[in-house]
Amino acid sequence: MKLRMPLKNRYCQWGFFVLVCGGVLVPGNFTPAEEPDVQSLERVKLSADGQHLVLARSASLFVPWGFNYDHDSKGLLLEDYWDKEWGRVVGDFQEMKALGANVVRIHLQVGKFLISPSKANEANLKKLEDLVKLAEETGLYLDITGLGCYHKQDVPEWYDSLEESERWNAQAFFWQTIARRVGHSPAVFCYDLMNEPVVPVGSAQEQGWLVGEPLGGKYFVQRITLEQKERSRAEIAAAWVKHLHSAIREVDKETLITVGLLPGTPDRADTWSGFRPKDLIPMLDFICVHLYPEAKKVDEAIQILSHFAVGRPVVIEETFPLHCGTEEFQKFLEGSRKFAQGWISFYWGTPIPELRRINDLQSAILAGYLELWSKLGPSYRRP
Repeated sequence: MKLRMPLKNRYCQWGFFVLVCGGVLVPGNFTPAEEPDVQSLERVKLSADGQHLVLARSASLFVPWGFNYDHDSKGLLLEDYWDKEWGRVVGDFQEMKALGANVVRIHLQVGKFLISPSKANEANLKKLEDLVKLAEETGLYLDITGLGCYHKQDVPEWYDSLEESERWNAQAFFWQTIARRVGHSPAVFCYDLMNEPVVPVGSAQEQGWLVGEPLGGKYFVQRITLEQKERSRAEIAAAWVKHLHSAIREVDKETLITVGLLPGTPDRADTWSGFRPKDLIPMLDFICVHLYPEAKKVDEAIQILSHFAVGRPVVIEETFPLHCGTEEFQKFLEGSRKFAQGWISFYWGTPIPELRRINDLQSAILAGYLELWSKLGPSYRRP
């Protein structure tokens, strides 16, 4: 079946914006987290009651607030330039920190980290280690999102030719490799298993692993199987998460695990993709959802969000005022606090002063947005 994208055209409202991707926050016995000391980042963990994200030593409440750092203003992925333009990466991390971020979400492609189903790319693993060290030095936490196939030209033929079980095993090897190399660092906030995975209805052999047409040359949604067979979609989704969770836990017992879920529609908010959040506990330490509120539909977005509050902390891992003005966006953010305990937006590598110098409408809009996000940060990070 050809899958219908919910919140259609969310990536396309402004041509230059191509994105790659319960309960009120009451501290209770927790105290709000202070800004992390760059020399002594504490590991983030799930609280004993499973309701909050906290810092391991101090037990302070941790509220993710930051940016997706997925591509630059030209559409290049981090992996496309981090070897030759490392100084730019360092500057971007410093800028995101200055804008008030405590979390940066990065996106890793399969083809850049696996040479074969059981052999890793050592050069890119070394760059990832460098990035984790940079995060430690800058005082930032990393949301590491893996198994990306954003650029079709970067997807190895061997990977697409694998049958379901073989593909899942290669994905498990990917995550074990990442966990072994960087899981020791407290700067690694979490492993996000995949950006927006879906389970097809029936057969998707003709369509393949990637969903839909490319947006800005990138594929954001992937299928985790091509054949539903006699299984329920929720059963397949849970089995996939369990397989990758078990693989990671063999080598890393501590780092938090999540997955970036599509929001669906109000009537099928938590089942549209085949991933039913309540079935994924306790395999996921917290729930991530990607939400872009639409004009005059803020209440609908909050309703969708409510379906993801299933007994674990909820983080809105992607959000941006693509389909509404900043006033409605702020209303959405405020309303989302009833269910969400973290918010991650976007930074594309151009600092505010440079955006102001460009002197065009699009750059001015983005500069204004970054200023707004920076201004809002303190009240959300310290509820």
